[in-house]
Amino acid sequence: MAKPQLVYVTYIATTPERLWEALTGGEFTRIYWYNRRIESEWQVGSPVAFYDGDSQTVTDKGEVLTYEPPRKLAYTFRYMLEPGGPFSEPSRVSFSLEPDGGLVKLTLIHDQLPDEETVDGFREGWAPIISSLKTYLETGKPLERMRKFEEQGRVEAQQSSAKSQ
Repeated sequence: MAKPQLVYVTYIATTPERLWEALTGGEFTRIYWYNRRIESEWQVGSPVAFYDGDSQTVTDKGEVLTYEPPRKLAYTFRYMLEPGGPFSEPSRVSFSLEPDGGLVKLTLIHDQLPDEETVDGFREGWAPIISSLKTYLETGKPLERMRKFEEQGRVEAQQSSAKSQ
């Protein structure tokens, strides 16, 4: 039986090159993605890591599976189950970019997920991230909600750090 997957499609008024930069540039991802900074050498087989802001704290990690700028990007994805704890089993995140007039059709597929509950959890995460990405590329400002998540994440990280000391 096939594992469940999440599929998210949106159209963004930008160029494929600008969208590609937004998906693969760490300083760019920090703007719209919960202050997460993505880093990789962006070659098939190289590691991908998500860091919390300027810190060296890894929140998610994976490995590049496909890198075809500015059309296709895929990597495995493992999130940290708890601060300082183990990572989840790997799943796969794929982005497809297709020019469509003055727009780019962005298709996100997050698959190889263990169950529908996990799909629902990632849907709750991806929807505001991709919406903030779209808003940022089209207006120059990320969604306000992302700043709130960033602040919430910092408070939780500080509380977790205080408990472990």
